[in-house]
Amino acid sequence: MDAFSTMIIEAVEKTKNAVVRIDVFKRDKNNVLRPAGSGSGFIFSSDGLIFTNSHVVDGAEKIMVSLLNENEIEGVLIGKDPDTDLAILKIYSEGYSVAKLGDAQQLQIGQFIIAIGNPYGYQHTVTTGVVSALGRTLQTQSGRLVDNVIQSDAALNPGNSGGPMITTDGEVIGVNTAIIQGAQGLSFSVDINTAKEIAQQLLKDGKVFKAYLGLMLQEVPINPKVKQHYNLKNKKGLFITKIEENSPASRSQLQEGDIVISFHDKIINSSHELFKELSKREIVNVTDITVIRHTELLNFTVFPTDKRP
Repeated sequence: MDAFSTMIIEAVEKTKNAVVRIDVFKRDKNNVLRPAGSGSGFIFSSDGLIFTNSHVVDGAEKIMVSLLNENEIEGVLIGKDPDTDLAILKIYSEGYSVAKLGDAQQLQIGQFIIAIGNPYGYQHTVTTGVVSALGRTLQTQSGRLVDNVIQSDAALNPGNSGGPMITTDGEVIGVNTAIIQGAQGLSFSVDINTAKEIAQQLLKDGKVFKAYLGLMLQEVPINPKVKQHYNLKNKKGLFITKIEENSPASRSQLQEGDIVISFHDKIINSSHELFKELSKREIVNVTDITVIRHTELLNFTVFPTDKRP
């Protein structure tokens, strides 16, 4: 067997036992529980916490979790965040494996990744690809903006939604989501650093707070000459690809094409860093934002709101 295949097999072996199938049940008009969909997830803590997608468990009245060893356990919904399409479940059981969470900040464009799902019974599906973009903000079919998205060319089907994206070291760096529809051959995952932040908020408060700006963003490198001229400490910035209508950003002086480098007096290198600032309640109503426009450095005031209208 060639070295490349061996590397993939070893990475999958490290994670596959933590990947689960999730079956959702809802009541019909006769008040009888019926199967209403399925997806994937993965166990990420020793006390039985599971990441999956919010849309997979939306409206569920009963959730069953199937492990690779064919054990089927009822799952409890701890909380969900539709804006990132993430949900946390918990199983009260023993004898399960736990996936190792990595650091999505270390990902590089062109890096090889592996997507694992458990969509059709107990047999896993494994697909491979490369990272093609990082730190993207994308719009779901329902119109929601999902931040900190990793774009790859690994094939995904709806049943794989909620499963892990892993590195060749077997570390989870993303939660796969099939709710975002892109061009043919593209797939998307919410980066694991964002997922960790969401998990902390859901476990603490049962809900997620994130101030709303209305920006679609893409991580980009900063022109070295501009960086040197202004003595910037940023490695990257966030390119504004779109400003939503009737949003706080649309009522500011921001323009599409600006590159965000600072927000709330904090240097911003990534979508994850902006997400952390938007999770602070004190920024609601008014804060500052610094952008590069062409070669100019501009500072504006923005008025984030506590929720999307």
